[in-house]
Amino acid sequence: MQPLLFPIDTMYSPIQYQSLVNEFLANKPYLREPKKLYEPVQYELGLGGKRIRPVLMLMAYHMLRENVESILPVAIGLETYHNYTLVHDDIMDNADMRRGMPTVHVKWNQTSALLCSEIMVLHAYEGMMQSCPEARDEVLKIFTQTAVEISEGQQYDIEFEDRDDVTVPEYIEMIRLKTSVLLACALKLGAVQAGASEKDCELIYSFGEKFGLAFQLQDDYLDVYGDTATFGKNIGGDILCNKKTFMLLSALERASGDLKAELQGWISAEDPDPQEKIAAVTSIYNELDIKALCENQIMNYYDEAKSLLDEMSFPEEKKQVLWDYVASMINRDF
Repeated sequence: MQPLLFPIDTMYSPIQYQSLVNEFLANKPYLREPKKLYEPVQYELGLGGKRIRPVLMLMAYHMLRENVESILPVAIGLETYHNYTLVHDDIMDNADMRRGMPTVHVKWNQTSALLCSEIMVLHAYEGMMQSCPEARDEVLKIFTQTAVEISEGQQYDIEFEDRDDVTVPEYIEMIRLKTSVLLACALKLGAVQAGASEKDCELIYSFGEKFGLAFQLQDDYLDVYGDTATFGKNIGGDILCNKKTFMLLSALERASGDLKAELQGWISAEDPDPQEKIAAVTSIYNELDIKALCENQIMNYYDEAKSLLDEMSFPEEKKQVLWDYVASMINRDF
């Protein structure tokens, strides 16, 4: 297969980067035995998705370099790690479906899913080891730190389920660790491998953190105020399971008197009517102006991300491609 150069003076769409990732994944052989160990890996990686993390890495690399294909093993390593976290999330959440298909632990069993996830972590590190020699130590350092932080974020998320005193700042730190750092890692790994300056590498990492926070907060927002047709899942799921989101935690901080008692009553209610609970809690959010509060917080992170991008010394047309891609994710019917 001849290497494809993405000329440095040519702009590409996210779909073209995504196609490159999907083609590489489709041609990646899993020929080792036993097959029942590797089949779940292929299955999970074959479930699709937008490949956001490898696309971000390729975009960051293409700011300065043409040979985008050269870092595909690293990009696929990061995507493999991301899917490992999904396998683990599905086990911990006892989820039956992922992207419209049975989850790995349902299609096989929990033991197979755990073994599959262990192999995925090792494959992720194998991908990191294929980075160029001059960047390899830094790539491994960044990736390992990110993996540690994601585990910390997952632990906080688990602990929050049993706490009734979680604060909004604690929640923001949890989603930074659980979601944002992997997006930031993807961008920084691309920049590091391209030989970007230390300043630009730090700026693009911070950029990833900020838009990652906006992205996650928008999930909280859309679960209450989104359109099922465009959001892709039913509205009010977080309300029904009393998930500690920015919306709920902000409402608990703002509410007082009878309104707070009503909100806490719905949280503690056993077997409530789903639609009645969703409507009542949404009404409380409206009375407390939680919608505007969340919108403002999302836009603050959005603006901070744009300011960080503006500081970077990468070519302006490449920064615009990255910004358009990120903006399309943040503005998901917002």
